Amino acid sequence: MSRAVVKRAVSAIQKFYPTKLADKSWDNTGLLVDASTEDAPGSKGDDPLRVLLTIDLTQSVADEAVKNKTNLIMAYHPFIFKGLKSITPSDPQQKSLIKLIRNDISVYCPHTAVDSAKGGVNDFLADGITKGFSEKSREIIQPDKNEEDCGMGRIVTLSEPASLHSLSENIKSSLGLNHIQVAVAAGQDKNHQISRIAICAGSGGSVFRGVDADLFYTGELSHHEALYFTETGSSVVACNHTNTERAFLSVIKDQLTKELPEGSEIIISNTDKDPYVTW
Repeated sequence: MSRAVVKRAVSAIQKFYPTKLADKSWDNTGLLVDASTEDAPGSKGDDPLRVLLTIDLTQSVADEAVKNKTNLIMAYHPFIFKGLKSITPSDPQQKSLIKLIRNDISVYCPHTAVDSAKGGVNDFLADGITKGFSEKSREIIQPDKNEEDCGMGRIVTLSEPASLHSLSENIKSSLGLNHIQVAVAAGQDKNHQISRIAICAGSGGSVFRGVDADLFYTGELSHHEALYFTETGSSVVACNHTNTERAFLSVIKDQLTKELPEGSEIIISNTDKDPYVTW
């Protein structure tokens, strides 16, 4: 794939999820693998391409990308976090890296830019849990200093209280899940009335610090974080980390389909899945 085409694809992703929204204090976002080649004379980056969307870039996803002749993988989670002192096939992630480069497949990772963006994954979660209910307000947790309505979490206040059970059913429906984990506030039950909902895709522990809510909705919390919330009168819904992110890939697919050249194909991975299952 030519450099012009890679640049066009990266520009399309960054139109919706600019890197300036990512938390650069720890996150590693952007074009992490550039396997592009020199541009042919007159190349403008308008050639069709095949993009594979995934949450995690596992060995099975790398194999899927090669099989489907993918040019670019957009992996929500960065699969390179720390500096590499060597690259060896004995490490599963590095084995995938070697395979991707050999097959001229580039990798872009947006991660916390998607978390922060207006209309990103956290707004998607907020829309899903409140379906059928009216919102009084929607606030930003850890707001971005330079971009309005952007930040690492959301707080939704409902116009009228709703039961924990009804909101939990909305979560399952919006994420396509059969099961979720619910920690009910001390002394309450499934009819616990919820007015204020704190939302954070992925892992919400650090984002929820100092936040007041009737319900904390995220992918995962530590044992003691969940206990703290329930003991102080709040309920918790945890869906496993990537289950709060994966359904949003369909939104990204629609966005990129409109931005990339006609004939480009955007594919959501069939092998990407949360490592935990319920037996």
